[in-house]
Amino acid sequence: MALSFEGRVVLVTGSGGGLGREYALAFAERGASVVVNDLGADIKGGGKSSAAADKVVEEIRAKGGKAVANYDSVEDGEKVIQSALDAFGRIGENCLCVATYRILRDRSFARTSDLDWDLIHRVHLRGAFFVTRAAWSHMKKQKFGRIIMTASAAGIYGNFGQANYSAAKLGMLGLSNTLAIEGRNYNIHCNTLAPVAGSRLTETVMTPELVASLKPEYVAPMVLWLCHEQCQENGALFEAGAGWIGKLRWERSQGCVVRQKNQPMTPEAVRDQWDKICDFTDATKPTSVQESLQSIVSVLAPLESGGEVGATPTTAASASAEAVGQKLPPSTFVFSPTQCILYALGVGMSTKDPDHLRFLYERHEDFGCLPTFGVIPAQAAMMDGGLSAIPGLNIDFTRVLHGEQYLELYKPLPTSGTLTSQATVAAVLDKGSGAVILLDVNTYSGDQLICFNQFSVFVVGAGGFGGSRTSDKAKVRAALPPPKRAPDVVMIDSTTRDQAALYRLSGDWNPLHIDPSFAAMGGFQAPILHGLCSFGFAARHVLKQFADNDPSRFKAIKVRFVKPVMPGQLLQTEMWKEGNRIHLQCKVKETDAVVLAGAYVDLHGASEASPENLPQHGALQSELVFAEIGRRINDSGSELVKKVNAVFAWEITKDGKSAAEWTVDLKNGSGSLRRGAPSGKADVTLTVSDEDFVEVVQGRLNPQKAFFSGKLKVRGNIMLSQKLEVILKDNAKL
Repeated sequence: MALSFEGRVVLVTGSGGGLGREYALAFAERGASVVVNDLGADIKGGGKSSAAADKVVEEIRAKGGKAVANYDSVEDGEKVIQSALDAFGRIGENCLCVATYRILRDRSFARTSDLDWDLIHRVHLRGAFFVTRAAWSHMKKQKFGRIIMTASAAGIYGNFGQANYSAAKLGMLGLSNTLAIEGRNYNIHCNTLAPVAGSRLTETVMTPELVASLKPEYVAPMVLWLCHEQCQENGALFEAGAGWIGKLRWERSQGCVVRQKNQPMTPEAVRDQWDKICDFTDATKPTSVQESLQSIVSVLAPLESGGEVGATPTTAASASAEAVGQKLPPSTFVFSPTQCILYALGVGMSTKDPDHLRFLYERHEDFGCLPTFGVIPAQAAMMDGGLSAIPGLNIDFTRVLHGEQYLELYKPLPTSGTLTSQATVAAVLDKGSGAVILLDVNTYSGDQLICFNQFSVFVVGAGGFGGSRTSDKAKVRAALPPPKRAPDVVMIDSTTRDQAALYRLSGDWNPLHIDPSFAAMGGFQAPILHGLCSFGFAARHVLKQFADNDPSRFKAIKVRFVKPVMPGQLLQTEMWKEGNRIHLQCKVKETDAVVLAGAYVDLHGASEASPENLPQHGALQSELVFAEIGRRINDSGSELVKKVNAVFAWEITKDGKSAAEWTVDLKNGSGSLRRGAPSGKADVTLTVSDEDFVEVVQGRLNPQKAFFSGKLKVRGNIMLSQKLEVILKDNAKL
């Protein structure tokens, strides 16, 4: 299907000629309303004329297109954007900004004057800032925008005689990268293109024959694709010319540590390790400030343990065979109900929810310990540099990431006592791009095995040593995708600004989660939440929705950590029930970013209805309706809770038999939908056949008539059932 820009408003700066002109014509040809901006200056920035912009507008209109001219300088960004508002009445909902500029002042660096420098920066970098800033608020308000910054090979690689131009163009790349980060939550995408095309700018550095062969129309299609709503590319850099397109990225060597604990760092140490510092074997490709600075942050722990100067991942991994089977020193964990309660608070439990009291009050008749507390004594076994003490495991700890976690309980955890944990290196796997260390931790109460953890630790860049890629000792299997249907239950829970500060009191003292300056070193705007804290949130969501908060029902949990969470963000756990296994995926509600993936919880002894009496997933038409209800709760749960304030239980029948139960909770938290009966008392219980339910929500069966005819049975507060209109309105979508 052809890409259309019908209804879109496109601003192309510097579009009186060259690439900008070609972009403007191409957008107009595909239905866009185009603002042709050009000051009409000469190649050195002198003079002013409306002729260039007017000519392009005439070309567009002659072909039946829509366009207006604007002659303002890009330094008057508000005026440029206002011209689009005046001409087409909008900019935010449909705005695409393509920044091209048509001046050069080439000089060798020694001959570059203040004017040469300032004029180029004013037009290219400062102009891009002013125009984009003027459009930004409109884009954010309408949650749509596409921005293309025009860089240059001179900015990427440098070029003799173009110091001013090179600096400005690379500055535009930095601006674009940051706009991509700040705009992604508003569906604003910003990319950078370094085009090579014949124009009045390239005439100064290319032969006439080469200029003739590098036509602007060989670049324009790339710009149109990046600006189309179907394109999800964001924060990228491309080169394009002559019909060829390539994507660029940064590459970084593994590097090495050149200092020791309590010893001064010297230039001689840098000299001696120079070959390793500059060795691009197994190079990494960081894509964010966080990834870039992670190695610098994580180097601190092994340094405090006396790590070896010059240690590299490859030399360390070569000794992996010796490490397998090695045991860490046993660790002892003494705890009381205080630690259990502190952990429950750390993973978001609150006295606002009566169901949580059994984990928060030591005198509660059912007082118990959350199952995921089992990771706390296990991780204590790895603290204090325990891994670095293992012979044959002399890896580069600057590249260590917590990849996955598996926890299995053999009996409910006690609420006090002394636990002993024994950690063993189960395997060291060669994944090519890195090494995976599988660390098994058995935790005992006396002689009785209480729980088992397997930590999967990924060491970036430590692969390629010829080891095995898999191991039969891996409890953490490959990521399991969730079932291909709408979640059976979606639960949204808020973290607090102090969530990480609270969780760390359970034993994870990494300053990344509390110290703003330390977090800034890692490239984060603020301290981040512990991955195992999100792990605890997700597990208790499953426990509440599918096990009535009974810890004895919990058997095991497995997750893969994907992205960090900022304290204060909303966590959205999506759950799918398949027998006694609950598949789950956890997201940040505000950004829709997945933070826990390939995850599941296994439960003990869940009472299952006999298969012959229940239809398979997808056999009931009503499942599609509840899927849509779930999406509506997901989008507007808090607002719906304020309007409705009730819990509805649905009993769906098929051929006279009970076929499904659903609970729509619009009373607690941010609302939730789950398959199954409510854990407490419902305010309203509705019983209806699958066929009649669909007839009601589609408007073909009047609910009052269904009630009086006996097709719809209602128990509880009948008047509350009228509030169902809030979630059942717009029956066409249902």
